[in-house]
Amino acid sequence: MAAAPRDAPKPPTKKPYRGRRGGDAMGVAWSSRAAAKRDVRVAVIGDQGTGKSSLVATIATGRFPADQDGGVAHVLPPARLPVDYFPARVPVTIVDTSSSPDGNKVLIAECQTADAVVLTYACDRPSTLERITTFWLPKLRRLLQSKVPVILAGCKVDLSDKQQQAGLENVLDFIMCTFREVEIYLECSALHRIKVDEVLYCAQMAVLHPTTPLFDKATRSIKPRCMMAFQRIFSLYDHDKDGAVSDAEMNAFLVRCFKVSLQPAEIADMKRVVQQHMIGGVNDNGLITFIGFLYLHVVFIAKGREETTWTVLRKFGYDNELVHGFSWWPRALALQRRPIS
Repeated sequence: MAAAPRDAPKPPTKKPYRGRRGGDAMGVAWSSRAAAKRDVRVAVIGDQGTGKSSLVATIATGRFPADQDGGVAHVLPPARLPVDYFPARVPVTIVDTSSSPDGNKVLIAECQTADAVVLTYACDRPSTLERITTFWLPKLRRLLQSKVPVILAGCKVDLSDKQQQAGLENVLDFIMCTFREVEIYLECSALHRIKVDEVLYCAQMAVLHPTTPLFDKATRSIKPRCMMAFQRIFSLYDHDKDGAVSDAEMNAFLVRCFKVSLQPAEIADMKRVVQQHMIGGVNDNGLITFIGFLYLHVVFIAKGREETTWTVLRKFGYDNELVHGFSWWPRALALQRRPIS
């Protein structure tokens, strides 16, 4: 099934975290190394009639399937999207599935070979959302042991009313807190092309720039291994080892990671934000401390900008498990052998 390239969607803000994208002082850079993954395979699953096949068809062909039922009556073949479909330039294969008992073996196999799963419910049928918690997510946990990211997609949002939406919001927030493998939920309409590409974009991002190694959703805090990685990185730029980085040291870090440097006024704005929101983030000399440095990355993650954090980590040789090699180590810090006397 061929697919035509599309303009990249604007990435939605992750829920239940809320905040506006854009205006980040450190900017965003797509890591050329994000792609230890050469391609991403996404399985789309859910109850019958929730819109999963229409979602696949609309993404793959750019138009809503026009049959007599206004939907798709059969399982579609896998669709491989062009490499330039999204900015990361990593091809995505999207796989339709059947929810019938006869198709269970195939569904299980597709989920086990998928890099990410899109789980659908119908916004106009609250019972399908209930099945997400009582059937689908427990089933995925048994199959995948919470090791594969799940994107929750509410299809047919054009058919729902405001009263229904208000009731679903609490259930969705409960799901996000209970099932940590769920990266994000968003609502879409294949018929009206509302946030259709965003569903797949989020699935790709969950694979290329995973949240789980970085952030504990339950405690809303950076995980220990991630904190250790940033301690190492921070120490490389804290040249005088006073526990803070000067403006020049911060700019050296930004140039290395993003090939940009900030003007004095921009750095002052960054410090002001850190100082307002994080006690101890800026010291008495007006310099950003490690706590402040870490806070900036928490903000990126909370806003759904994991690609920024991963750009930094990968620049210093960390893989998706936050294990690093030694290729990042600056030459200036390389061990030198003493001359033999």
